Amino acid sequence: MLQCCFKTHFPKRVMEKGFAALGSFFFALHTFSIFRYMFIPSLPLSLVHLVHDEMTYYVKLIAGCLAAEDVRMTSLVDEINAYTYSYPVELPSKKFLFKWVESRKPERYSSAAPLSPDARLRIVSERVDIVDNLIISVSIGPPNVQFLKSKDKKTWAAKDVADSVLSDKSALRVTSSQRMSESSVLDAHASEIDGELYWYYEYLVRKSPTKSAQEANLYRHYVASTAEREGYLYSLSASTLSKEWTKMGPLLEQTVASFRLLPPTDNYVPPYKDPWRFW
Repeated sequence: MLQCCFKTHFPKRVMEKGFAALGSFFFALHTFSIFRYMFIPSLPLSLVHLVHDEMTYYVKLIAGCLAAEDVRMTSLVDEINAYTYSYPVELPSKKFLFKWVESRKPERYSSAAPLSPDARLRIVSERVDIVDNLIISVSIGPPNVQFLKSKDKKTWAAKDVADSVLSDKSALRVTSSQRMSESSVLDAHASEIDGELYWYYEYLVRKSPTKSAQEANLYRHYVASTAEREGYLYSLSASTLSKEWTKMGPLLEQTVASFRLLPPTDNYVPPYKDPWRFW
């Protein structure tokens, strides 16, 4: 998967022209896919969809790079669970500082806070920016066999991985399918990085209505990345309110793209070690 860091090799004006060109081509391709039967009925629909999806990905990627070009990031390394990611701390040109608070320091799976009554999926670290309504969290849990029936992760579809994680991500005492109905997956794809499979997905979660919340505020917009190690799914999710997505979304996408599993050190505690030990 290409990373937004490639923007440093191109002047902004070049990136803007490239984005404009890709946008124009994407619009032309979209129009062509609608009317293709009128002109070239023999062209395979699967080919049109493939090129359409690829162009959509790269248009979004370059748009995100332009939006997040001026961001300053810092890294978090969790040696207990052996992963790392980067998150935004400042937008220098706008003199904007993020107000992150580490609400949950990295901890072993056995002592981490559960996300559902069955305690399968647990938050092992979390940071929040209450002022800007941002949340970045890392959770660990076993795959849900309802969606991931094979033990060969190379056969897993990204949408199934997303459904597996989201089915366990609820504080309500409801069934997996009911938990999933709280979420709406917008996109899902997989990528292999340094020999490791990562599944990326984007989804919306309905919030409970309040007197102060307007209709546009009733959804949180999430992006997430999941990787598998030793029979457990490691997932990083980043979110904000839907109305803030245009401004904050590209920055959160950079955070999700930076998520990596690390080689275990002596401080690493695998999730299967003393899973019910709470101290």
